Amino acid sequence: MKILVCVSVTPDTTSKIAFKDGNSKFDDAGVQWIINPYDEWYSLVRAIELKEKDASISIHLVTVGNKEAEAVIRKALALGGDEATRINAESNDSYFIAAQIADIANKGAYDLVFTGKETIDYNGSSIGGMVAELMNAPYISLATKFELNGNIATVTREIEGGEEINEVVLPLVVSCQKGIAEQRIPNMRGIMAARTKTLHVVEPIVIDALTNVVNYEMPPAKAGVKLVDADNVAELVRLLHEEAKAI
Repeated sequence: MKILVCVSVTPDTTSKIAFKDGNSKFDDAGVQWIINPYDEWYSLVRAIELKEKDASISIHLVTVGNKEAEAVIRKALALGGDEATRINAESNDSYFIAAQIADIANKGAYDLVFTGKETIDYNGSSIGGMVAELMNAPYISLATKFELNGNIATVTREIEGGEEINEVVLPLVVSCQKGIAEQRIPNMRGIMAARTKTLHVVEPIVIDALTNVVNYEMPPAKAGVKLVDADNVAELVRLLHEEAKAI
């Protein structure tokens, strides 16, 4: 069985966010890049857990990005990926990215494709569904549990007020969230092995992007907090009526 894990490279959450060129581009100067946590902690680790139960499973990684992404992808290989492919392109368009991934998935005849539920930079949560459509495969989003029995997957996802359990015949695309696996840290053996694992670089297929970024805006600065004495109920009521904004 072959599993393809989609990996996005994102800014560390501690990075200072800024924009340039009239707020039309993200300023990556001094930014620390990491594996998107939903891809690393959940989809990749769940794939590794499946391989630990069945040694015949192979785990391949795929990312869309420039050469700078390779150092981050090596970390994913250190965790337990067998090989990786970097599609040599940069884009903020979800369709463009999904089409590149789906092309790799179709050519590689993968049985299972894992994505994180979203990336922590754009929070679009759209790649998985697009990849599934372009593969003509079923798609289950926001999975919290995943089990395999031969070529049948049992996938649990949260819904309003409960859980939904699906049984699906592979091939399948699944987006993963908290609950499906627990975070792991690469060990020294994995780090050393990752240096020699195969990292393919391929050129993107020709796809027209459907969207483009016009400009970025920072959120408004947080307002100060007003403290009201516990005995001054009248002032609290006044502030709630006159100054508090509806959320």
